[in-house]
Amino acid sequence: MAHDRSSEKWLSHGSDTADTAPLLVPRLAYFAAVARHEHVTRAAQELGVPQSTLSRAVVRLEQDLGVALFARKGRTVSLTPAGRTFLASVERALGEVERAAESVRADADPHAGKVAFGFLHTMGSETVPGLLRAFRADHPRVRFTLVQNYGEAMLGGLRTGELDLCLTSPVPDAPDLVARRLDEQRLRLVVPDDHRLASRKRVRLAEAADEYFVTLEPGYGLRRITDDLCAQAGFTPRVAFEGEEAETLRGLVAAGLGVALLPPPAVARPGVVELTVTAPRAVREIGVAWLDGHPDTPPVAAFKRFLLSRRGQLLPD
Repeated sequence: MAHDRSSEKWLSHGSDTADTAPLLVPRLAYFAAVARHEHVTRAAQELGVPQSTLSRAVVRLEQDLGVALFARKGRTVSLTPAGRTFLASVERALGEVERAAESVRADADPHAGKVAFGFLHTMGSETVPGLLRAFRADHPRVRFTLVQNYGEAMLGGLRTGELDLCLTSPVPDAPDLVARRLDEQRLRLVVPDDHRLASRKRVRLAEAADEYFVTLEPGYGLRRITDDLCAQAGFTPRVAFEGEEAETLRGLVAAGLGVALLPPPAVARPGVVELTVTAPRAVREIGVAWLDGHPDTPPVAAFKRFLLSRRGQLLPD
């Protein structure tokens, strides 16, 4: 009966699978070393731990599993059938851990690490490629994961760890983020080339109060800026179409479907005229943001310093 109660206690350790992994993980490398050498002393020498520590760890592992992994004869051991089955999985698990460690070490490498960088769609054709070219002149092996999105989505990416840094507008003001203003970009009133205002070079935004507007969807920073500027000009814009990309809006304007407040295009588009807005002052601030208190890897820190050094020089002339 005493033997039976001992067996029940032995098996109970492995009965709750939800609690098993934290108990097993610290001992897996010990188990694999003993299995590889089939000798406790040699395994202890390889690992640089006392033999008694290694022996106790393996015994505790067997107790936690409720299965004998080794047949013992002095300091020499051999795997049981259960031990061989377990070893195959342990070696795969340890291999995955090592590959994960190599991956994070590679991403943090000062010379060849990785930066996850987000930016607005409107900065993807010219501004960001120019920034990356200039940065890589001194950091040629640093790798980038690039994410184009609207502002709120990128701030969410900072919070979840998907992004290290992002260029966005408006410059965010949130307690969990750090943001620095880098530059500002003039916005223009874009009208069809046969529009009543097309012969003008400058216009007050209030002169477009009766027009239909094509805008980005709610949640985009440029939409919020458009709504704010129109409010300053004394009207609420009548929105005819909402989109997700500035060049699509230009196409809608060219088709005569409305007017739009947009940053300058990388390449001039036919069918539209872009007017300077004299009142209110139509600009959007561009800034860089990151998660407060989040430790930077060396490549992220280097790219952050680079971006901050571009204050007032971020946007192409």
